[in-house]
Amino acid sequence: MLFFLAGTAIGIVWLKSLIAVVMLSSIYSLISAGLFIAMNAPDVALTEAAVGAGASTVLLLAAVSLTRGRRRVEQRRTPVRPAAIFIVLVTGAALIYGTLSLPPFGAPDTPGQLHVAPRYLAEAPAATASPNVVTAVLASYRGFDTLGEVVVIFSAGIGVLFLLGSWRRRLREEGE
Repeated sequence: MLFFLAGTAIGIVWLKSLIAVVMLSSIYSLISAGLFIAMNAPDVALTEAAVGAGASTVLLLAAVSLTRGRRRVEQRRTPVRPAAIFIVLVTGAALIYGTLSLPPFGAPDTPGQLHVAPRYLAEAPAATASPNVVTAVLASYRGFDTLGEVVVIFSAGIGVLFLLGSWRRRLREEGE
C-alpha cells in the first residue's frame, strides 16, 4: 500500500490536468483509508474516506468547474492598514500569553494523565470489545461527540455546495 501511495503522490506532482489531480488525490485518500484499516484504526479510516475522498473531492471538483475557462481578473493591491496589523499582533500576543500557563506537553502530572487516561487504557478493551483504545474512546465513550462532528462537517459541506451553486447561477445570469 505504501508503494501505491508513493506512486499516487508522484502522479499528483507530475500531472498537469487539475481534474486528474483531484481524482488522484481522492485515490490517495482511499488508499490511506485502507492503510488505516490495516493498522486497525477504523475511526481514522472512516474520517479519511469521508473527508479526504468524499467531501474534499466534491468541493475541489466544484472549484475546478467554476474556474475553468475564465480569464484571470487583475486585483488591485489594498493598502496595509495599521489597525489591522495592531489587531493581529494583539490577538497573537494574547494567544501566546494564554499558552504560557499550560502544562508541558506529555507532563505526567496533568489531570488527563492521572485520572482519565489510565481508566480508558484499563477498561476500554474489555468494555467495548475493541482492541484499539482510540476507536473505543471515539466510538463508544465519545460517540455523540463524534456524531456531532460529522454533522458539523456535513453541514459545512452542504453549505459550501449551496454557496457554489448560487454563485454559479449569478455568474450565468450576468453573462446573459
